[in-house]
Amino acid sequence: MGFIMEFAQNLILKLMEDPKERDRKFRERLYERKDRCKKTLEMWSYPLRPYGFWTFERHNSQLAWDAQISQVPGRRDPYDDLLQQDYGTSSSNSK
Repeated sequence: MGFIMEFAQNLILKLMEDPKERDRKFRERLYERKDRCKKTLEMWSYPLRPYGFWTFERHNSQLAWDAQISQVPGRRDPYDDLLQQDYGTSSSNSK
């Protein structure tokens, strides 16, 4: 019976990884992730556009005259939708 216990113990020890090696790999992965996070935060801190870029009159006027931008659901005037619904119902009633 001692042979079986010794065999099982050796098998388990062989299958287990070295704790020092596991620690080293974990630290390497952790430091790599920390460097990547630091680099990402640094890139996020850069301004994409200079201060005041989106408040230029040119940009605001483009929103008004460009139909593709001005009719997007987020920018569209909700009263236009109500008027179209009312106009649609009244035209169907007149038929």
